[in-house]
Amino acid sequence: MDTSLDKHHIIQRNSEFYYRLTEQTVELPCKSIYEDDSFSILIEAFTHHSIVVILDKNRNPIGCITATQMISFLHNSYNQLKAFYETVIQTTDSSVTVIDNNERVCTWTDGAEKIFSVDHQDIIGRPITDFFDYENLEILQSLYQGKSIVSQHHQPRSDLFVLINSNPVYFNDQIIGAVVSETNITNQVVLNEKLFNMSNEVHRLEQAVAKYKDSSDPFNSIKGKSAALQKTVHLAKKVCSVKSTVLILGESGVGKEVFAKAIHEASEEPNAPFISINCGAIPASLFESELFGYERGAFSGADNKGKKGKIELAKGGTLFLDEVGEMPLDMQVKLLRVLQERKYYRVGGEKEININFRVIAATNRDLSELMKEGKFREDLYYRLNVVSLHIPPLRERKEDIIEITHYFLNDFSLNYNRPIHELSPEVIHELLRYDWPGNIRELRNVVERLVVFATDGVIKRGYLPFNSNSISFEKSKNIEPNVHIENVSTILSLQEEMDQHEKKVIERALHLSDGNKLICARQLGITRATLYNRLKRLGLH
Repeated sequence: MDTSLDKHHIIQRNSEFYYRLTEQTVELPCKSIYEDDSFSILIEAFTHHSIVVILDKNRNPIGCITATQMISFLHNSYNQLKAFYETVIQTTDSSVTVIDNNERVCTWTDGAEKIFSVDHQDIIGRPITDFFDYENLEILQSLYQGKSIVSQHHQPRSDLFVLINSNPVYFNDQIIGAVVSETNITNQVVLNEKLFNMSNEVHRLEQAVAKYKDSSDPFNSIKGKSAALQKTVHLAKKVCSVKSTVLILGESGVGKEVFAKAIHEASEEPNAPFISINCGAIPASLFESELFGYERGAFSGADNKGKKGKIELAKGGTLFLDEVGEMPLDMQVKLLRVLQERKYYRVGGEKEININFRVIAATNRDLSELMKEGKFREDLYYRLNVVSLHIPPLRERKEDIIEITHYFLNDFSLNYNRPIHELSPEVIHELLRYDWPGNIRELRNVVERLVVFATDGVIKRGYLPFNSNSISFEKSKNIEPNVHIENVSTILSLQEEMDQHEKKVIERALHLSDGNKLICARQLGITRATLYNRLKRLGLH
């Protein structure tokens, strides 16, 4: 907008300003505002004046705007905004509907025409209730109740499934209309139903075939066809041809032990032992005797016959060191010596024992960071990290969720003798949207819960222990009394903030499980050993 000033037009008398175009023109009083005033103040200035003078901070006039200029500017701005709006509407493939506060349709995109088979020229300007039943219009909830709807499944017709997002339009704190967008997911729903039926049949056939097969690929137990997972499986199969030490990396619950067992079964003799030891679940004082065993009378309370250690039990097979990042430092030194020399002594023993076994280690910790902190030996790290496999978390391979879900559904429905004949699209959508911090273990627990609750064979969205949408006000009123709003005036380090939050989550889980740590670990989607480690680190008992 041109606000240039011709000083011959502006006349100042005391603190008042007047506008005169020529000597013969009548003087018009002006409203003055400052150059840094808001646009709303400028608009308000035209309420009783046709000309506004703009002043600098010293009250010197630096420009003026006439009502004619203002009208032209606003009209041009409106037309530009309208051009952008219409282009966005023409560009989107989605169904977008806009109604005003009288339920009249203001916008109806090509996507809406395709989904609902109603022409644009027929519906624009008319009440939306002329075309659709009142009870089937989610957009009216936004208009009259101010309700926001996010990714809600809806079935406006028997042959049509859509995913709805809807929001009210606010202006000056008043609802003046509502907007709804719908995505046609009918094909996905139909495909899901077909996949569900086919998965049931495939699982039935797999069980039938398994009865007649002497052996199978151990990696078949690893479910998922995503590129990320298959890359890891491909590398794991290559490892099976040699006896190298393997380090498996991945978050809690991704299936590190499943990979370890598959590598063992694919590379060892059928009767070779697979011995697992959880390095985070054994007290430091007992670790040496657990790993190496002990001789008769080695210490007070020891078995009179002595005891073989995990290493000795793994002779000719595989020793799986789970959560190896939790191993005490003094034991790391002793384990390193065994890995290098393949010899060791039992606790209290004098006879050197030769041993031949394969080591597969796994951890969800960052060993590089632990080495920097002096909590993990560098030489042991390089001894274990001959071949490393990284198992991607479930949130990075969500295309596997449906297959894994159906696999667990079939297992639990058979185990509990509870046939499942319907899995709603809403449930699938929620499973795909959830981030799965507990990975496969958490998904397995959730599927078991769904089967337990589905007494009529129908799995419903309400059976899920989580909801990807925001918690409603009604639900928030039922939060336990010990959940409170934190004082956010103080900011701690990121690790301290995360530790405090994790501590509250675990305390709440323990409270809900009446202190039962096994149930608590299952609810959190972690192992009991991991829970004990968290309790120890956070100072909980």
